[in-house]
Amino acid sequence: MRSTYLKQLNSLEKELIVMGSLCEAIITKCVASIGVKDFDLAEVRTLEDEINQKERELENLCIRILLLQQPVAGDLKYISASLKMVTDLERIGDNAADIAETAMYINKRDDEGLHLIEKMGDGVIFMVRSALDAFVRRDKALAKEMIEYDNIIDDFFLKIKKKVISSIDKEEVDGESITDLMMCAKYLERIGDHAVNVAKWAIYAG
Repeated sequence: MRSTYLKQLNSLEKELIVMGSLCEAIITKCVASIGVKDFDLAEVRTLEDEINQKERELENLCIRILLLQQPVAGDLKYISASLKMVTDLERIGDNAADIAETAMYINKRDDEGLHLIEKMGDGVIFMVRSALDAFVRRDKALAKEMIEYDNIIDDFFLKIKKKVISSIDKEEVDGESITDLMMCAKYLERIGDHAVNVAKWAIYAG
């Protein structure tokens, strides 16, 4: 029985890493789609489906461990936090897919706006990866760093917002394109918020 329990815990950790890697992949793909008119959404949809499937698998695994193994103390907190965390990872996948649906309509001539979005995307990927690492390694210090790092993501969002307002004021704007740019920034900000949640679960589980 103990051997089965340890295997299930090991499997849970490995599958969380897989789900996190899928989230990194979909964010990377979606940020790369910005301004690409003929971008093919098929790969993004496949990644989103894989993330949704992984969420279901991990939820089932967590529930099986909780019901059949009746873990206590630290393991109970870790498994309970994992069950909550997969919801945040699934929503990261949803927000990334929303970016891809929107991003291809952005005017690629807006070099400054695109540069800010790309930098924001890099920061969000770093946050997701590091928050998950903190959770798996039960590293509270790293988790706290990622909670603070969200301020950098928020700062990028504010810069993009100012860029949008400035463009509108100067009437230098393709209205649809600038709105889509703002929406992509908002989706990235939400991904950052979900990464913060993952970091908070790491602190709880640690």
